[in-house]
Amino acid sequence: METVESLRLEQLLNHNTLHKNASVSHLIEKILERKEGILTATGAVRATTGKYTGRSPKDKFIVKDETTEELVNWGPVNQPIDEASFDQLYNKVTDHLQKQNELFSFKGFAGADQKYRLPITVINEYAWHNLFARQLFIVPSQEEYDEHKTEFTVISAPSFTADPVVDGTNSETFIIISFKRKVVLIGGTEYAGEIKKSIFSVMNYILPQKNVMPMHCSANVGKEGDVALFFGLSGTGKTTLSADPYRRLIGDDEHGWSPNGVFNIEGGCYAKCINLSPEKEPQIHQAIRFGTVLENVVLNDKTRLPDYDNTSMTENTRAAYPLENIDNIVTPSVAGHPNAIIFLTADASGTLPPISRLTKEQAMYHFLSGYTSKLAGTERGVTEPEATFSTCFGSPFLPLAPSTYAEMLGEKIDQYNSSVFLVNTGWTGGPYGIGKRMKLSYTRAMVHAALEGELNSVEVVQDDVFGLEIPMHVPGVPDEVLIPKDTWSDPKAYDAQAKELARKFHENFKQFKHAGNDIAQAGPIYRP
Repeated sequence: METVESLRLEQLLNHNTLHKNASVSHLIEKILERKEGILTATGAVRATTGKYTGRSPKDKFIVKDETTEELVNWGPVNQPIDEASFDQLYNKVTDHLQKQNELFSFKGFAGADQKYRLPITVINEYAWHNLFARQLFIVPSQEEYDEHKTEFTVISAPSFTADPVVDGTNSETFIIISFKRKVVLIGGTEYAGEIKKSIFSVMNYILPQKNVMPMHCSANVGKEGDVALFFGLSGTGKTTLSADPYRRLIGDDEHGWSPNGVFNIEGGCYAKCINLSPEKEPQIHQAIRFGTVLENVVLNDKTRLPDYDNTSMTENTRAAYPLENIDNIVTPSVAGHPNAIIFLTADASGTLPPISRLTKEQAMYHFLSGYTSKLAGTERGVTEPEATFSTCFGSPFLPLAPSTYAEMLGEKIDQYNSSVFLVNTGWTGGPYGIGKRMKLSYTRAMVHAALEGELNSVEVVQDDVFGLEIPMHVPGVPDEVLIPKDTWSDPKAYDAQAKELARKFHENFKQFKHAGNDIAQAGPIYRP
């Protein structure tokens, strides 16, 4: 029996002028015709997002019902909204879209492993959002399109705004996931990243129930088929270090780890463009061509060349392009089990070692902590680096309890004997303002040694505060930079900084009351 919701959805999918799985060329023609964006000198389309140039975490909700009530980790990240409010907004949004002259739909997949992929449909008010969806998700073959059976639908209506008093939202903007209805509703924001991240949140809910660990990480594979994962928050070097000319890219942001191995959840990349240059990130720079969507990038008025150093719109400038725009990729985006896992942090205190080997318990501790320093300029009002913790390196997208993901990591490390390393791409010789950033060439050499297995049996020394095993020698890296305290001119100042960072770790970890003593004791040693 058809529900009111399914009938409304069917009406949208039978809209008088619905562009279904339109080609890249067709969508670009529509974008230009509708004046949603402009063509750049590189062949990419540039669109702007108006008021919102980033995600709106305070406007994100999950419908609380009998399906989600006991499963979802409710709180500031996963805010509940009731079914009545969702249904009311669903009706309003579908009415609003039905009145539009044109709509755009995309049928595709999230998940490159056919056993675990999620068939999705994205319905867009804007042509450029539909091009974004086409480039970021997995495009089906004609046969797959003909047999496609949607399991989750994203409905995006940027020009529709909510009334918080009437609709139960926090503002005019909303991103609402209903796992019961299998629908994501987005309104009041033109920021395209909400489309991508809402489906990642859905996968973070669904995959663990299928014994698959969803991960906010990049992944690549070496010539011998060895797989590496790179976890890290913004500014830690995740994209830079995983884009390796000697290794093929599986994906740059979202993956699943199943009993079969690692697979990319996406079909494209959503790369940051701030200060992009062909010297620093050649793969990304070369990928920005016809079919790419540039978001909030400033253009030269005369030449229409992108000015990637210009942050007058936002520092969160982005490029969305398909994986095929990068030469050195794995096709399809699936590979074996990880031989090495790299946790990246940019520690502005200058006290964490540049590379250290982790036990399984330490890996779970640092995974739950998700530590880095938020650097000046990454957000408005941040003028000095601040310690920040993001659970599992992706707390905004985790509907389930953090322990769910950490326990899966521990089990998989045991099962597949993966080596785990903590790599500090931050400061050495002192804190921010006194020391200097670790040389990228040294970090690359350390990561290379870790991935090649060269650090699995080397001599190590245990750090007194953080309990980490630091290799005494790494090929291509001076021995004197490996022990942080030895790089400081004032050992007492180092001790004070290390103690303060240990305190912050302890304060943050208090939230994980169910982690178990073996994991809690794997963190830094802190004595008040």
